[in-house]
Amino acid sequence: MKNLLLASIAASALSLASCGNSSTPDGEAETTAQSGSTSDRSAADSSDSADEFAANFTDREGYDDEESASQTEASQQDGQFTLALPEAVTSSMLGDRSKRMIAVQVMLDKSRHSPGVIDGRGGANTERAIEYYREANGLAAGTGVDSELIASLIENYGGDVFRTYTITEKDASRQFYDIPEGFPEMAEMEKLGYRDATEMLAERFHMDQDFLTALNPDANFSEAGTKLVIVSHGDSTLDADIARIEVRTGENTVVGLDQAGEVVVSYPATIGSAEFPSPSGQMEVAAIAPAPNYTFDPDDQRWGPDKTFILPPGPNNPVGGTWIDLGKDGYGIHGSPDPQMVAKRASHGCVRLTNWDAAALANALTTGTPVEFI
Repeated sequence: MKNLLLASIAASALSLASCGNSSTPDGEAETTAQSGSTSDRSAADSSDSADEFAANFTDREGYDDEESASQTEASQQDGQFTLALPEAVTSSMLGDRSKRMIAVQVMLDKSRHSPGVIDGRGGANTERAIEYYREANGLAAGTGVDSELIASLIENYGGDVFRTYTITEKDASRQFYDIPEGFPEMAEMEKLGYRDATEMLAERFHMDQDFLTALNPDANFSEAGTKLVIVSHGDSTLDADIARIEVRTGENTVVGLDQAGEVVVSYPATIGSAEFPSPSGQMEVAAIAPAPNYTFDPDDQRWGPDKTFILPPGPNNPVGGTWIDLGKDGYGIHGSPDPQMVAKRASHGCVRLTNWDAAALANALTTGTPVEFI
């Protein structure tokens, strides 16, 4: 079984292995390494896709000023937690979302212990982030949200939870795509870009799409000048020196460690399945490809079409917007077209992060960085 990843940075082939959703028949398949192949997608097209994808997480145009953004909404006094909502937001608009959980997820996102998608509801991904944050900050072990955790997060990250964003002309002029389900139709696409402005902006803000629309029920997300209430999410630059990566398969977590062996970043991750397990042992970062193409080859497949299909780059590509090649049988760490499903369903062996976590991690790594599956 062969799937090929074409790196936009060199228009050369990188091998891609054992990825995809185990519950999705048209997901990615097990692969073996290949080299010397070419794509009819030009390097220039891939470079444009990489620049556009990266800009969704790095462009600061549209955000309010830092002074306005740093206003404290979350506070705690005598063990009592309070979250002040923005003027345009009412408690009823939050539905069953918890004010406390919204604040915790936002501050965890800034802490480099990612909760995955910020949705205000919590769950296993948030609990893992809490556990790692507690360990990193000398708090009592566990996954609970208590006054000690809240106090530490507010002390370290200021308690600012919300900010505003104004949709820009660039946002309004972006091209969006109807993404088909089948490989034959996807291969005919120019790009597997964002479906609409809501999807694009939700990824930019690390938010669940439903949460974003709940905070802005009357907003036109495609109109320049529209002001949105968003969360004060973490940025895309890691301020950590990552000496080694561990893929902790039993925890559905990827962690980055410094030279002293301390965990400095952690991410929820989809890691293999019983049928398509992830590898074990030592690997290393062999290459990093932004905006990768994805090639399906039917040789020895147990499912799928009987033709080879090259799928164009984009955040809705089967490997998302980033590929970190591990140099062994094509295994890699990559993004996801379904960020809300990360660590919630199995893959075919590769390691899947949200698109924003994969991009941030890739920017902090260099080739040769050790990676261990444990």
